[in-house]
Amino acid sequence: MNSYGYQNYKTQAVNTMTSGEMLGLLYDEVLKRLTRAELALEKKDYELFDQSMRRSVEIVHYLRNTLNFDFEISNELNRMYDFFLYEFSRISAGRNVKVISEVRPLIVELRDAFKEAQRLSS
Repeated sequence: MNSYGYQNYKTQAVNTMTSGEMLGLLYDEVLKRLTRAELALEKKDYELFDQSMRRSVEIVHYLRNTLNFDFEISNELNRMYDFFLYEFSRISAGRNVKVISEVRPLIVELRDAFKEAQRLSS
């Protein structure tokens, strides 16, 4: 498959996702980037570490910016996203793998809660 065809496929796949599927994909991407940051620190690849943490921050900013405050849960999610951003700044400033291992389970739990809510609403 040529690169143009693959790009079209990826675009089509994203455009046909439900909001729940997109949310799961974004949480998975944050988890992937945190894992990359962790591995980069082990290898002392600080450029990859910084890129991975920057991307994690961008995704959480996006999640926060797309909250619909007509729903009460959005206020709670906003506080959670602020917490994640604070922790990400701690991770970046101290290049601290321990904080990654503390934050990861919270993100997994939030992702899984959204997946379950999506399943129950279908």
